[in-house]
Parts: sequence; structure tokens; C-alpha cells
Amino acid sequence: MSSPTSYERLVRRLYRTNLYNPVKLGLNNIQDLAVALNSPFYSPPSTANSTVTSTSPPSSPSPPSSVGIIHIAGTNGKGSVSYKIAESLRLSGFKTGLFVSPHISSFRERVQVDGVCIEEEHVNVILSRIFKACENENIPATFFEITTAMALEFFDNQKVDAIVLETGLGGRLDSTNLVQSDLAVVTSIGLEHTRILGDTKEEIGREKAGIFKMGRPALVGVDVPFSTMKSEAERHGVTTLHTIGSVLGPEVEETFMSKDFDEQNSYVAKSALQILSTTDAFQKMSLKGLKISPSAVAEGCKKRPPCRFELTTCTSLTNKSVPVILDVAHNPPALLHLFSKLSTSHPSSKKRIVIGMSSDKDLSECGKILLSNVSPTSVHLVEASHPRAAKIPDILEACPGLSPARYDLDEPCVEKQTLLAIEEAAENDEVLIVCGSVFLMAGARKALGYNEPRDSDFVAKEAGANLRKDLQEHFGNRVWSEDEESEGDADEREFEEFLEGAKR
Repeated sequence: MSSPTSYERLVRRLYRTNLYNPVKLGLNNIQDLAVALNSPFYSPPSTANSTVTSTSPPSSPSPPSSVGIIHIAGTNGKGSVSYKIAESLRLSGFKTGLFVSPHISSFRERVQVDGVCIEEEHVNVILSRIFKACENENIPATFFEITTAMALEFFDNQKVDAIVLETGLGGRLDSTNLVQSDLAVVTSIGLEHTRILGDTKEEIGREKAGIFKMGRPALVGVDVPFSTMKSEAERHGVTTLHTIGSVLGPEVEETFMSKDFDEQNSYVAKSALQILSTTDAFQKMSLKGLKISPSAVAEGCKKRPPCRFELTTCTSLTNKSVPVILDVAHNPPALLHLFSKLSTSHPSSKKRIVIGMSSDKDLSECGKILLSNVSPTSVHLVEASHPRAAKIPDILEACPGLSPARYDLDEPCVEKQTLLAIEEAAENDEVLIVCGSVFLMAGARKALGYNEPRDSDFVAKEAGANLRKDLQEHFGNRVWSEDEESEGDADEREFEEFLEGAKR
């Protein structure tokens, strides 16, 4: 076995960071790190009386005047909207940085310029510098704070024209809120983890609106508590609070909630891009010939993040083409939406399912949804290589009706069952759907022959290091890593971590 590379050692160290630096309430770490790195995206308070506390809004940083920054939060849709905006800008000719999470196959997916992942050599240089700064300045930065700092450093080095930042863990106190954006977008507000967040969308909305910036516009989707967002916009000094209807027309807003999720996300992205073209940063760039192109927007908004109803094909051993859909539908609402979409996209096709779930989901309800749509003999059960993966015996106990499903208790890996499912689907003229936890998607994509960056087992097996039994962070009856597979879960979990950190 070859020795680990510098990249593998550094990223493995990064994954283990939260074992020693628990997530805590506030922006202090990312601000201290930005100062230590001399980041152009943050200016510390200029007076002695402007000390930033864990509950105060961030100060107004001063990004490079030549860079346009779009900041996106929301319970659902923020990842998809981020990809669509970044692709539209790239096709318009802007050199575009994109920061998203979580990743599928490689840590490097989180930081991209013009659709290309950051190279290992750049990760090596920047992470080494950040780790040294943390040690020298005694900054207990967490995984996500370090990754955010790395992304901004890389974007500065690459001299990008525009940056699209997806919040990793919410809004007001997310480490991405270090920057002064030209446009803040809140895609949607949903009720999740109300035991921690409160019982209303209004309370959650106030936290998400924490990314609004003084003197800059903001955009909110349709599924938000608008009066709350409006009052927060006024409190933050937003120039104009835009809605989908005010940008694209009331008829679009009236039919918005009846549309497919991808169509909804496209409307949000198109609205954001139209607003962006009027901001000072993008107006200045237009003088240099850089303009957001309507044709680029139309094409760019077709973009989907990986494994969000991602369509592909593979070839069986009998040389037969098999249609494949990859989707991170991982809980009952997501599975219902997946099968609803399948009924429209593949109404007459027989279906074969490869699925693995996380142990904290409603396994019984997920099983019921599967059985109401496919025969149990058309289901392949797998386990992701992650501490939060649901064990197959637990799935069967929660839903005995899945007992006839295909599985291998001795070798429950997704690669094996995906390869078996390909052959079964080819023989029976079926569509193959791989769904469930994001943590199984890397293995599925490997089995399907995707040619893409992929972290080694030496790196990947550390992805859940902060969930090892003796070092877990507990929040109520749930256990979390700093990454989560759904856009919504990642946002709402932030507050559980913040409140726990505030108690320490």
C-alpha cells in the first residue's frame, strides 16, 4: 500500500478537526482566521467600542471592489439555486467561484472555479497556511470555518469575477456570513427541528435573514413568512426586498408552489440573476464587457447539483443500456416527491431501487413509501460507510415488508448491490433508481463508472470521524456530523449545534 499523499493527510486532519474544536455560537473564529490570513473579504471593526459578540450581527466587510458576491440561504433549494446561478454566470463569461456543501465523491467538489474543482496542490498550500495560522493565533476553527476560509483564499488567488456562496449551516451566524454580499437570497423557510428553533417560520426566518446586508438588495422565495422577512430587511438596512413576483411577474409567483422543485429553483435563480445585473458590482463589470446574458441564464438554469434527480445511463454486462436516476431522497417527504416525479418522467417504466438510509430517519415510513410504489423484490438495501448509516437489520425491523428485498448482510456495500441491480434492470427493462443518504452516492457513482475526482478510502473513512462513539456531539436524541445530506437538515441543525455550544 502506498503512503498517503500530502493532500490525503491534510484533508484527513481537517475531517478530524471537530473532534477537538466543537462547533460554538458566533463568528469569532472565522473573523479571527480572516484577520490572520489577511483576507480581503473581511475588515475588522475600526473602533475599540465595536467588539463583535456571539449574538451581534457581523460587521460590514469590504470585499475586493471587482468581485460580485451572491450569498444564498434557505431551508430547501439553496444548493440547487447556487449551482444554477454559478453556471449562468460562467456561461456569461464571468470567472465564477462556487462554494457548496456537502460533497458527493471528493472534498474538492466544495470549492470550484468555472465548474472545475480546486486542485489537490491548491488544497495543500492553502490548508497548510490555515492550519499554521490556527496554531500561531490559537484559533479553534472548526471543519466548516476552515473550509470557508480555504474557499475564499482560493477565489482571491484565482482572481474570480464573481463568487456564489451557499450557507453551510444557516444564516446569521454561518461562517460564510463573513463577507459583504452584493445580493442575499433566502430560497425558502420550513419548519424543522422546532424543539430547538421554535414553533414558527417567523423565528427561523429571522435567523436566515441574518445574511441581509446594509445598502444591498435581497431576494426571498415564495415559501417564506414575508412580513417577517420585510421587517428584517428594514432592520438590516436592505435597499430593496425583492420577491419572485416583483422580478418575474405576479403570474409566476401565483403558480410557483404548483411547480416542480427544479422549476421553483430555476425561478429563484433567474430572479437573482436579473437583480444582480443591476447591482453596482455587476454594473462596473459591464463597463468591461462582462454582462449577464439571457441565453446563458436560460441554459445555466438547467443545471442541477449532483444526485438531485440526476439522469444518466450505464451499460450492463450483456451490453444493454440501462437508464439510471440518482437522487438524495433520504426522508419520507423527499421520497414522496421522488416517486411523484418518477410518475411523471417515467410513468410506464418498471422501476428497481437501490437505497440506503441514515439511522436518524423514519425508517418505517420510508419503507412504507417504497412498498407503495415498487415490489420488495425490486428493492436493494445497502449501508453507506458512515457512522450514521442505518443497518440493514434495523431497516427490516422497522419495515418487515422489505424482508424479500435484495441485500447482503456480510457485504452490504452500495457498489455490490448497484452492480447487481444494473444486471437485473437490464434483464427486466427497468429504470434503476439509486436514492437515500448522500453518503452512499460516491460508491454508487463509482459502480456506475463515473469519471470524476474521488477521495481515497484513507480520506473518506474519516468523513464521520467526529461521530465516533466516545467523541460524539449529542443534541437531544440525535447525533450530528457538521455535514448533513439535505439542504434543509444542514440549515436547521445549525441551531442545535449553536445552542449546545452556547451552554459550554
